[in-house]
Amino acid sequence: METRASSRAERTSLAALELLVATDLHGSISAGARALGVSQPTASAGLRRLERALGLDLLARGTRGTHLTETGHATAAWARDVIDASDRFEHSVEALRSAPSARVRLAASLTIAEYLAPRWLASLAAGGDRPDVELVVRNSREVMELVVADDVELGFVESGTVRRGLRSRTFARDELVCVVAAEHPWARRRSVTPAELVAGGLVVRERGSGTRETLERALVATGDRLPAHLPYLGSTAAVKTAVRHGGAVAVLSSLTVADDVTHGTFVRVPVPGLDLVRRLRVVWRDGVELSATARRIVAAAMR
Repeated sequence: METRASSRAERTSLAALELLVATDLHGSISAGARALGVSQPTASAGLRRLERALGLDLLARGTRGTHLTETGHATAAWARDVIDASDRFEHSVEALRSAPSARVRLAASLTIAEYLAPRWLASLAAGGDRPDVELVVRNSREVMELVVADDVELGFVESGTVRRGLRSRTFARDELVCVVAAEHPWARRRSVTPAELVAGGLVVRERGSGTRETLERALVATGDRLPAHLPYLGSTAAVKTAVRHGGAVAVLSSLTVADDVTHGTFVRVPVPGLDLVRRLRVVWRDGVELSATARRIVAAAMR
């Protein structure tokens, strides 16, 4: 290991090899220096350092001038291969920088897709990074199914549990809140009990929704359950419409109702004893290495 570390530290400078190749190509140190845009003394000093570093006599110095030795010519030929390889490397890297990034297919639950994902993409764009992203919106259970099936590279879910075969990381915490319209009788209540919540005209999301799953788990902890035949709607917007115009009660992410509460359209009603805090997670298939673009999106979500 020590030998490898030492060889890396003592690797020959590309700039010095360019001087040697230019001297060989143009016939003299001064001509090579002009071709590289450096002074003749600078080129001479660089070639002397190269000789010392390699332990070889590359130049024959005499009264009639300085020229490459046979060893110098042979070394210059090898150096030309190194310079050509370095040029190919630089061109390849530039091509990667210039090429459009591969499309990344993501899936996210409704709340995350509507209220968080646009912020991540905007933050990346502000830094000059505009990944080519396709965002599929599903409920949390369906998002995980898409990731397991390899239909998407990343999933963002609100679910409290993660399917087998997936890895996960918490990127944020969220809280569900009970809300009613400003005209609802509960708008003047200081609080309601979990039992009152269940029996009070509650409208929920469909099965498989992370929001519904969080509510169900919280109610089980208090000894309550959702009724078997409870009205359910397939989107947060539909649930909010039922609250605003239908006199319903809803338990939704604080992210989704923040503006409604601020404008006085909705009123938050505390439900003491009901733990509605949840973790938001990013999930991906176990054993799969994420693409560079996917890793940048995860990093933006974690900020």
